[in-house]
Amino acid sequence: MISFESDYIAGAHPQVLKRLVETNLETLSGYGADRYCESAREKIRLACGLEDAQVEFLTGGTQTNEIVISTMLKDYEGVIAAATGHINVHEAGAIEYTGHKVIALPQELGKMKAADLKDYLETFYADETHEHMVFPGMVYISHPTEYGTLYTRQELEDIAAVCHTYHMTLFMDGARLGYGLMSRETDVTLQDIARICDVFYIGGTKVGALCGEAVVFTKGNRPEHFINSVKKRGALLAKGRLVGVQFDALFTDDLYSHIGSHAIEMAERLKELFRRKGYEFFLESPTNQQFVILKNRDLKRLKEQVVFSFWEKKDEEHTVVRFATSWSTTEEDLEALESIL
Repeated sequence: MISFESDYIAGAHPQVLKRLVETNLETLSGYGADRYCESAREKIRLACGLEDAQVEFLTGGTQTNEIVISTMLKDYEGVIAAATGHINVHEAGAIEYTGHKVIALPQELGKMKAADLKDYLETFYADETHEHMVFPGMVYISHPTEYGTLYTRQELEDIAAVCHTYHMTLFMDGARLGYGLMSRETDVTLQDIARICDVFYIGGTKVGALCGEAVVFTKGNRPEHFINSVKKRGALLAKGRLVGVQFDALFTDDLYSHIGSHAIEMAERLKELFRRKGYEFFLESPTNQQFVILKNRDLKRLKEQVVFSFWEKKDEEHTVVRFATSWSTTEEDLEALESIL
């Protein structure tokens, strides 16, 4: 069986794993206070172009979304997201579990529009009864989106402008950020994101690490006693080195970018492969997630030899499935897929 199920089906990139092994017997302070965590923080600050950025490490995406949102919102506030946003659809109510409502807005190809955000906020504050409603305190976006699509720099600027007008935090979920940054069709850099967003995270779990996400607070706005809040939520890792060593490796010799570039190259070749075979796409994705429309009879046949993800039913005879590439996708994988197709 060959697998395109997701971008975290393999372990760690060999260079990341090598650094974990090399540092394994070192005795280091816990809870992210070791020299590798600090080295990784410094390298991330440099990559972001923000020497005073506050960087903290957590272990997974849902955990990161839950902690960032719940520590930055006041108890009467909620978070706005596209209806297809990960926190609204695929996180099992984790945000609501903290007592904060997810306020879903319309989406187009997975993206929120600044005009829709502005319209919602104008309507909210024009309502004389809004004191009885959940106040919008943050906007959550993901880049790439759940559909593998990307915001342009102007779209991010426009959303940020609305957020600033209404004194709201702009939070970017960067679980797959490496693939967005290395897309052939993006005009957004890591420095742009650090400048535009109030807080974002650099995903490691889906971009070459065993686990780990690096949260970047860009405006000196890390919540007070943040580590205390992380521990209170059961998320403070005693062996914080586990994440620090990995991000130190990912941000050495541009490894994070190389991983993203490889996955994009494999995705483009996979896309061309399906086109040559006459398959249609659900949408055009410029990143490592590709959404293919399969006839149900082909779906059944392919599942016998290839692992991929169900996405949604298109109609009675067709199903949308997702193929994802990563650092571990090989030319041999694509050749095997082509022969099966």
